[in-house]
Amino acid sequence: MALPTSYLTSTKRLSEILDALKTAKAPDKFTQKFLESLEFKSKGDRLIIGVLKSLGMIDDSGTPTERYYRFIDQSQSAVVLAEAVQEAYKDLFAVRRDAQNLSKQEIVGKFKTLSQGQYSDAVLNMMAMTFSALVGLSDFNSAKVIKSKETIEDKKVVSEESLIDKQKNQKQDEEHRSIKLGGLVYNIQIVLPESRDPKVYDALFRSLKEHLI
Repeated sequence: MALPTSYLTSTKRLSEILDALKTAKAPDKFTQKFLESLEFKSKGDRLIIGVLKSLGMIDDSGTPTERYYRFIDQSQSAVVLAEAVQEAYKDLFAVRRDAQNLSKQEIVGKFKTLSQGQYSDAVLNMMAMTFSALVGLSDFNSAKVIKSKETIEDKKVVSEESLIDKQKNQKQDEEHRSIKLGGLVYNIQIVLPESRDPKVYDALFRSLKEHLI
């Protein structure tokens, strides 16, 4: 499983940076120079560029994506951010559907498991800190829920079990009807009288139809 490799070393100015993006004109390229024009000039501030790439707001070349333009629409910024977080950390949400409610300590534990111990505790703490800060600025109540493979597979299993149960119930119903209707077996033998008049046979079969069939 994979996790975003971009993270912040400090989240104190995250809210300020994102607010500045909402009020500034979207750049042709999101560069360090553009960030500095918004008065964010420290090395820590520059790390937001990698985070925005992880969130799918700018592509590898720094060009703003459709999600970036949706984000700077302040009426839906928090919802768009929640969707971006769900997608960027989809492996975490596959493990816990409500990952946005995890404590920082729980997040660190999940990240350590998902990354198979390839990151140091210091890095894991900064990754968890970044995730928590993004969650705090997101609106998960209104965001679309991204279904994980695990959820889809669970539904598939339930569907298959429902089909098996349905087939089992149908078979039981058929057996029940068979027992109910087939409890008595009638073996009727008819000896036809000798006659050359077809009306005699017609009358006989009409009587059988009315009384036995």
